[in-house]
Amino acid sequence: MSYYRHHLFVCLNQRSNGESCCAQMGAQAAFDHCKAKVKAEGLAGPGGVRVNKAGCLDRCAGGPVAVVYPEAVWYTFVDNADIDEIVESHLKNGRIVERLVLPAEVGR
Repeated sequence: MSYYRHHLFVCLNQRSNGESCCAQMGAQAAFDHCKAKVKAEGLAGPGGVRVNKAGCLDRCAGGPVAVVYPEAVWYTFVDNADIDEIVESHLKNGRIVERLVLPAEVGR
């Protein structure tokens, strides 16, 4: 068994060359909201959910992005309601939020 049931990585990459990046799309606020929501739902910690910052995940065209392991489900999101849905549906109840899944062909 894995130490965490789910591990969520949120891209917080900031580019200084003017290229689009997740940091420009509100990723830090989404990360902070997600961590707080996971904790408030009692999901945080060993055997539960870990929310981590990530550098560039190289899927910038779909940003902001996050990925949930062990399922390797890639998400894009717009606002806190999307984050809440990912936490409630996927991290809490094991149901992938299909409408937020990042299409496989979306890259940098």
